[in-house]
Amino acid sequence: MRADLTTRYLGLTLRNPIMASAGPMTGDLDSLCRLEEAGIAAAVLPSLFEEQINHDQQQIRAIYEFQSYSFAESLSYFPELRDYNIGPRDYLRLVEAAKRSVSIPIIASLNGSTPGGWVRFAKLMEEAGADAIELNIYFVPTNPAMTADDVEAQYADMVSTVRQAVSVPLAVKIGAQFSCLPNFVARLAEAGADGVVLFNRYLEPDIDLHSLQVTPQLVLSNRHELRLPMRWIAILRDNVKISLAATSGIHFAEDVVKLLLVGADVCMLTSALLKHGSDYVAVMLPELQNWLDVNNYDSVEQMKGSMSYGNSPDSGQWERANYMKAIVSYTAVH
Repeated sequence: MRADLTTRYLGLTLRNPIMASAGPMTGDLDSLCRLEEAGIAAAVLPSLFEEQINHDQQQIRAIYEFQSYSFAESLSYFPELRDYNIGPRDYLRLVEAAKRSVSIPIIASLNGSTPGGWVRFAKLMEEAGADAIELNIYFVPTNPAMTADDVEAQYADMVSTVRQAVSVPLAVKIGAQFSCLPNFVARLAEAGADGVVLFNRYLEPDIDLHSLQVTPQLVLSNRHELRLPMRWIAILRDNVKISLAATSGIHFAEDVVKLLLVGADVCMLTSALLKHGSDYVAVMLPELQNWLDVNNYDSVEQMKGSMSYGNSPDSGQWERANYMKAIVSYTAVH
């Protein structure tokens, strides 16, 4: 008997744990249909930005020049500004069209950094048919007077505002740079988040030595980036009761296996799809199925979290112990 790949995310029952995160493929209806045919379980649409809702063209340009390279969807080869004409109304039409075109759950994405009336747009996304909302918060604190608690409070306030506006499930996509992630994620859950997506790939600006300009650089994820969400999902799994989605560095079926073992509910792909195309999902799923069958798992639900922090014989391996072991065991090349 084959293992059951079904999983639960944000209260939604998905046919398997592989999702498409926000990117160019999820913003194109033909690509969405191909992804569904290949077996993708759900899709997150490209983000609608706070600045687009506020109709501030100057800030939209700033997003194009800088932030377009900072998220999973930024690895989407963000279009030239003159071609990026999708505004709030067009975005709602995209949600409606996506729901008509495919039967998989469609998650709308709202991207912002400050509290304000724009977050109420989440309600219109829900009314357009979105099965859930992903709140993608991109905020770089530069004010030295702002404390860590101030930063976390700003996140929690935004989550609370969106939660009050919608009844559909709400996920929050965050970065890893917080003082105590377990406490912060619990705070987001208390504010109304049904799940968190780990992690945002924030902008790492570079300097062009010829023009002496700060420039962005498009870099797709690599497999080494998998380790950060894997570690924190392992730690969070037994500390919070909300859904956990992994993103960044997921390129092969074995990457999905690792993340499920530590407690991820779903794994989101962007870079792998950009590199290999939508049909790549049809390659990963049989490999995932085979691993579960060979290792005598009855279901994804059975394996989820079996190697989490709380279920590890030596939980220190998720803390300092692995660091010390790696340093001691490393052999330098002479």
